[in-house]
Amino acid sequence: MAAISHPGPRGAAAALPRPLGRRAAVIAAAAAKGAHRARALEGASDELRAAAAQCLDWAPGRRRVRAAFAPVLPTLDHYLFKMAPKGIQMEENYETNSKGVEIFWKSWLPREGTATKAALFFCHGYGDTCTFFFEGIAKRIAAAGYAVYAMDYPGFGLSYGLHGYIASFDGMVDHVIEQYARIRGMKEVRELPHFLLGQSMGGAVALKIHLKQQKEWDGVLLVAPMCKISEDVTPPAPVLKALSILSCLLPEAKLFPQKDIGDLAFRDPRKRKVAEYNAISYSDQMRLRTAVELLKATNDIESQLEEISSPLLILHGGADMVTDPQVSKFLYEKASTKDKTLKLYDGSYHSILEGEPDDRISTAINDIISWLDSHC
Repeated sequence: MAAISHPGPRGAAAALPRPLGRRAAVIAAAAAKGAHRARALEGASDELRAAAAQCLDWAPGRRRVRAAFAPVLPTLDHYLFKMAPKGIQMEENYETNSKGVEIFWKSWLPREGTATKAALFFCHGYGDTCTFFFEGIAKRIAAAGYAVYAMDYPGFGLSYGLHGYIASFDGMVDHVIEQYARIRGMKEVRELPHFLLGQSMGGAVALKIHLKQQKEWDGVLLVAPMCKISEDVTPPAPVLKALSILSCLLPEAKLFPQKDIGDLAFRDPRKRKVAEYNAISYSDQMRLRTAVELLKATNDIESQLEEISSPLLILHGGADMVTDPQVSKFLYEKASTKDKTLKLYDGSYHSILEGEPDDRISTAINDIISWLDSHC
């Protein structure tokens, strides 16, 4: 489709690609038509199915859908919802940054009367949001005495921008740096130790932040980090080259061929069904520019692994077919920091915090908390 500037001051027209010619616009519109994947919402009402079928291209639509699904989440049959601690202090915020983009961010703070040990800043994965599964993870970590902060990147979740579109990976990282700098400057956060937690693509975001701010973080925690995308989910090299060229003409087009990553990410099929209720996640085919930017980012990070100097924890599923656990081993070996830990979970898939048996999810979260406790 042609570049679209959403009406109103909160949409960031400057962050969108330049308008395409008439022929390219027609081709892109045809590529996007019918590309929205219908969700298999087992047990959902007709009202919820109708809400999930809405266009999610822009933030107002995603926010309406999130509001429709919010009452249902506590009732879902998933460990992260059923076992979420009570009494956690939560706050949601929308804040317009220096680039004119309205960013959604959320905090989970320890129960009243509990001392705060440190602040943990989360970077979510591709297509995801910080308002679904991460809610349960954040509550567990907050209950252990940590202030947890998370944001949705532009174009993802509840933040403004075209859904699933990354015009520049480094530009997206700069959005995260700015938002988290604002939070880290708050009086109640300023004097605490500050840690980054990145999952999947968010692992690449966290590493990029660390590489840009070598002295500003007290540690980096990575869960199945996207330092290199597995060949199992990427097209052959000649196809990649053609798609890279095409991305210059049709950056927003949903044309990048890919497997259903959800099936590769969740070992427990029941939890895979629950994931369908994350109705504002991006699950269509990847947009061309987004794909090119992700591949560029992984190549860039792979060339800088020896510059990673922060205390480092890496958690990875041994049977991950989305991001390669061998690359996490390589990252562990190459990182210059002497304070580094690698934990591989035998038989686990990509989503070790969401898609595994309950005991494995609990173990992984406890490993995060234990590592934080040892570094505060």
